[in-house]
Amino acid sequence: MSAQALAWIWLAVAALFEVGWAISLKQATNGGGIPVWIATVAAMIASVVFLALATRELPIGTAYAAWTGAGTAGVVLAGVVLFGESADIIRIGCVVAILAGVIGLKLSGT
Repeated sequence: MSAQALAWIWLAVAALFEVGWAISLKQATNGGGIPVWIATVAAMIASVVFLALATRELPIGTAYAAWTGAGTAGVVLAGVVLFGESADIIRIGCVVAILAGVIGLKLSGT
């Protein structure tokens, strides 16, 4: 596996932790208690650590845009599935546009 391919894997892991901390933050602020706060902070740290690993090979602009884009899309979709948030066509269309941008960055060769 190439170093760049591994960097994209690290970036995907970072985005998953990004989704995790956002979801756990909602739970923590709704009375989740100390364990949920600890999980939230741990996921935040892990997200940034994996982003840092990815930026060893990927340009920072590409990595950051993909990280935030994938994280944003993941949180929106998790909100729909886990919390019954709106899944109207405009909202889902915007998520698709975000994911298209992330895929475009990947396909750009960086």
